Amino acid sequence: MHDLSEYVQYRCIVGSRAYGLADQGSDTDLRGFYLPPARLHWSLRKLPEQLENVERQECFWELEKLLKLALESNPNVLECLNTPLIQHVSPLASDLLAMRSAFHSKLAYAKYSRYAEQQFGRLSAAREKGDPTNWKHAMHMLRLMIAGTHLLRYGEVLVDVSEFRERLLEVKRGKVSWGEVEAWRSALQSQLDSAYMFTELPEKPDREAVDAFLIGARMSMADA
Repeated sequence: MHDLSEYVQYRCIVGSRAYGLADQGSDTDLRGFYLPPARLHWSLRKLPEQLENVERQECFWELEKLLKLALESNPNVLECLNTPLIQHVSPLASDLLAMRSAFHSKLAYAKYSRYAEQQFGRLSAAREKGDPTNWKHAMHMLRLMIAGTHLLRYGEVLVDVSEFRERLLEVKRGKVSWGEVEAWRSALQSQLDSAYMFTELPEKPDREAVDAFLIGARMSMADA
């Protein structure tokens, strides 16, 4: 099997280090995308949608997969494209970063709200069964709601949440009550709802611009 890692176009750090929430036990999570040569893409060989190495905490989506997820306002992919911690960016990746706003739309409201609701449901169900509360997941639920509200209000993806660092880390360490978490979640949901009502983001992302970028990217790899 051809080593596809050489075709990684974009490599960045996400997770707690990018969020401004890292502590001594935090991993360094690497994300990004790869673009295979056309000869590999066109062959009978089925290329993976992502290159993943669990030991190295890294995952690189194939470009088309990354673009589709970004068009759906997938928080993980939007954070990948907006993290301030970039290790490698090719000219092609630089062009993609320059058009990040093409992915921003009102779809973010449903996506971020659903993720937070699902996480809250899992946390609540665990508590009802008497299982330990996963406070780290509770922290990231709240962080996600903060980020979603910011995107809807200002049209930009918030990755670094250092402004909320101490309070979020108190949640992660279990230093607050579940009632306080519920109250903060409820307040954040109200903010998220309000941001959606007044957002200036378009109804849908700019699929035409993204499609044109993908076609151009594929063509650029025809002779690779």
